[in-house]
Amino acid sequence: MAKNDAMKEYVLKKAHDNRIKFIRLWFSDVQGMLKSFSITVEELEGALSEGMGFDGSSIEGFSRIEESDVLALADPSTFQILPWSAAENGVARMFCDIVEPDGKHFEGDPRWVLKRNLKKAADLGYTYYVGPELEYFYFKSEKSPEIIDNGGYFDVTSRDIASDLRRTTILYLEAMGIGVEYSHHEVAPSQHEIDLRYTDALTMADSAMTYRMIVKEVAARSGVYATFMPKPMFGENGSGMHTHQSLFKGDKNMFFDASDKYSLSAEAKYFIAGLLKHSKEICAITNQWVNSYKRLVPGYEAPVYISWARRNRSTMVRVPMYKPGKEKATRIEFRCPDPACNPYLAFSVMLAAGLEGIKNKYPLADPVEENIFEWDKKKREAEGMDNLPDNLFEAVKIMESSKLVKEALGDHVFTKFVENKHIEWDRYRTCITDYEIQKYLPIL
Repeated sequence: MAKNDAMKEYVLKKAHDNRIKFIRLWFSDVQGMLKSFSITVEELEGALSEGMGFDGSSIEGFSRIEESDVLALADPSTFQILPWSAAENGVARMFCDIVEPDGKHFEGDPRWVLKRNLKKAADLGYTYYVGPELEYFYFKSEKSPEIIDNGGYFDVTSRDIASDLRRTTILYLEAMGIGVEYSHHEVAPSQHEIDLRYTDALTMADSAMTYRMIVKEVAARSGVYATFMPKPMFGENGSGMHTHQSLFKGDKNMFFDASDKYSLSAEAKYFIAGLLKHSKEICAITNQWVNSYKRLVPGYEAPVYISWARRNRSTMVRVPMYKPGKEKATRIEFRCPDPACNPYLAFSVMLAAGLEGIKNKYPLADPVEENIFEWDKKKREAEGMDNLPDNLFEAVKIMESSKLVKEALGDHVFTKFVENKHIEWDRYRTCITDYEIQKYLPIL
């Protein structure tokens, strides 16, 4: 029996043995919003073999209305029972690949975008591993950023409701096969983080989508609201998605070199140089919202300046210190993405930038081990220090000219993403904010 057929049989048996009645078919739109529709277990075999049809024209960035029919083809390897599911008539979920009626991969499917980029890495012998740190806030409701705790970094408080929420979230994640390394309170009040154990990029993208949903589900069941909005509160740290990444060939970490003073291989240095060189081009993908650029300002631990270092957390790329005997843990940390990105697209462009650095053997500048936030403009200019775009409009304009991003995303996703972000910027640009009312109405 072929591997895929065996997986299908396994899923059908598991659904039967666990008395599953409903299966939620999950996929992502271009912006990374989780989309879903449910089928009954009686339709499961068809979803695995032929896919379930739906109207793609109603999904952001998918099809035009005259070519709207697409199929959600369930990936049997992603079958998991939802941890809060009832023992009888339970609910499971599966991620789907979106395909055309003739069976071809749908070019607007973000999961397919990542698969294409991972295939390029695989053709070079690489497996791309990632480990994101997704930060988020708990608030009393979605109507305003009213905090539920006053904790700070690593704080523990009495009657710590947030710790209970995190523990439940971790139990649910592990029940769905998602490894967790640790969790803690972050710097800002009511800000938290649960770190997922690194794995291959496709599995991690699916896990990141699941993580965001579970964080919100657990919060809602406890009467609070969880948000991955990058910068919900003025004067406090925003939420990032620091992304640890490495390339392996088999069991060998290709980023490690014992003879190098930084314990970094030539490939690792080229990869870092690629991320730095193309960081402005990929920024609209890794930081895709108007609000993302309220986080990317000096002074709040979010990287603004295009540089790298080992210990220095004011740089965009950080290389965690090597521990003897831990060669497989050698990695680089890309610190500018935020947790409201589309992980399929974000991992795609990060990988594309790094591989471009390897392909062209980009030279890597010396690390910057000083706190760049303390440098004045004159010193930054003297050091040739460039910075990320200041706002979404600038980021999208830079991205529009990027051959690398267009090739990584494909024409369909590239065009739809740019169109969507221009619309978002125009709406923001013409919006009258509370700041303007408070600042100008009394005096003008």
